[in-house]
Parts: sequence; structure tokens; C-alpha cells
Amino acid sequence: MDLTILYRGPLASCDYDCPYCPFAKRRDTPEQLRADRAALERFTAWAAAQTGDRISVLFTPWGEGLVRSWYRRAIVELAGLPHVRRVAIQTNLSGRTRWLAEAPEAARERIALWCTYHPGQTPYERFLGRCAELEDLGVRYSVGVVGFDAHLGEARRLRAALADEVYLWVNAAEGHTYTDEEAERWTAIDPLFPYSRHPHRSAGLPCRTGESVISVDGDGTVRRCHFVRAELGNLYDGSYRRALGPRACPLAVCDCHIGYVHLETLPLYDVFAGGVLERIPAALPLSPVAATRSRGD
Repeated sequence: MDLTILYRGPLASCDYDCPYCPFAKRRDTPEQLRADRAALERFTAWAAAQTGDRISVLFTPWGEGLVRSWYRRAIVELAGLPHVRRVAIQTNLSGRTRWLAEAPEAARERIALWCTYHPGQTPYERFLGRCAELEDLGVRYSVGVVGFDAHLGEARRLRAALADEVYLWVNAAEGHTYTDEEAERWTAIDPLFPYSRHPHRSAGLPCRTGESVISVDGDGTVRRCHFVRAELGNLYDGSYRRALGPRACPLAVCDCHIGYVHLETLPLYDVFAGGVLERIPAALPLSPVAATRSRGD
């Protein structure tokens, strides 16, 4: 089996206080942190034992995982397994990156980071420096921002500073409707922004989730994705396997990249071929800023 797993344990604490995030500056109790660590270690042990399958993992914690040692350790351990194709995590990149040097070079090639820049939460130069550290370590990564008007200047500044080959994505702000003029400004930074601008109609349409992509929580409950609550079984007793198969989406729309990227009616598996989990396009579409720089204008 070739299986992609979106893992989200109970961790919900974050070191940032973004006003648009319900988990900003939330603190987990020591008991909650121990439970999250135990759940992740159980998942890692399960994944290590699945030597007959090909597995890819994207960690999508509600909070910030990389400030916790057990997430860093799990990523290195999983990336060292020959049957694991990719290990990626969504992160604000607030923590140190040198831990990645602990992974053998072959393992680092399987690790990828999906990094979100939050203006006002971290100094710009610090974030850019962390990106440079990832470059030095040879770790794949993408960078992105949420498309608020207040973030536009910082996003432009970041796009100009990053290497042309680093993809800078823009997420449409939840609940925000973009005028054509606003959308053009963001598309100038991220040529793929039109995919994020509007929710995608998904009701009754084929989706890879529930067949080759699943969502797993800390208890091992398996669902087709983070946004459909119907259970398919449990990871640890193997009951989920009987439920895997082609199925249409039961929701009216899908408005999150980690959901709609798997819709078979969209071309995003081709757009992000080889980088679906870490949100890295196969052929990076140049923004006008990068295109101008490449021409030497």
C-alpha cells in the first residue's frame, strides 16, 4: 500500500499569538503534553513497523510542534526508515533548525518543512535566517503567508529576499473575499494564489482522501481527512484498511489546501508532483518579481 497520512495529535499549544488563530498563545498542561508525546511515539512505532507499505507523513498540529523534542525526534526517526518516502510538518519556524543536522544526509532528503511567516510574531531577519539555515542543511521547504492586506508589504519583501527556487505561497484569509485588484496583488507574489482565492466545490466529486490519503488523530482514529468527521476505523487495530477505497466528497466545498490538493478534479497532484505534502510545485511558476530578477532587469 502507498499511503499518505495527515497526523494531528492532541498538541494545541503555540508560542505565537496571531489574532486570526484560535490556538494563539494557548498553553497545554504538563499532562496534555505527556499525552501528546505518548500518542506521537505510538504512531512513530506503528509507522516503523509497516515495512510492507510505502508511507508519507504530514504533521499538521494545531500548535507548534517543532519546539517539542518529541516531534523533532519523530521526524528524524521516520525519515531514516527505508519505507518512508517523505516526512513533512507545518511549522512557524520559531524553533532552532540545527537539530536537522542530526539526521543522516539520506534521511534529510526525505524531510520537508511547510513554513508559515507571521509578520509581527517574529523578527523578519530571524525568520529569513532560519530559511538560510534550511538551505545550508539541504532541507526542502516552502514558505507562506496569510493574505491579509497588512501582510502584503512583508510578503513582497520576503519574496524578493528568498531564492527564486523557493516557493512562497499565499493562503487566502479565512472568510475574506478578494476583489480582482486584491487578487492580482497576491497573484504577483504567488502565481498559484487563484487556487486559494475561492473555496472549491467538492460535493460528490472524487477525492483521494479515504483511499490513498487518510487523517489520523492521537487515539489512532482514522478519517478520510481533517474536515470529514465520519470514522473509517482505527490505525492500530488495522480496521481502517477495510474501509479504504474510492469515495466522493460529502462536503459542499473544500477551502483548505491540505484538503482540496487531493481533489481529483483539480490538477494539483501534477502541479505539486513530488512535493504535495510540503507544498512545493514540481516546476516553480515565477512571480513577476522573480521573473524580472531572472531577466536581469
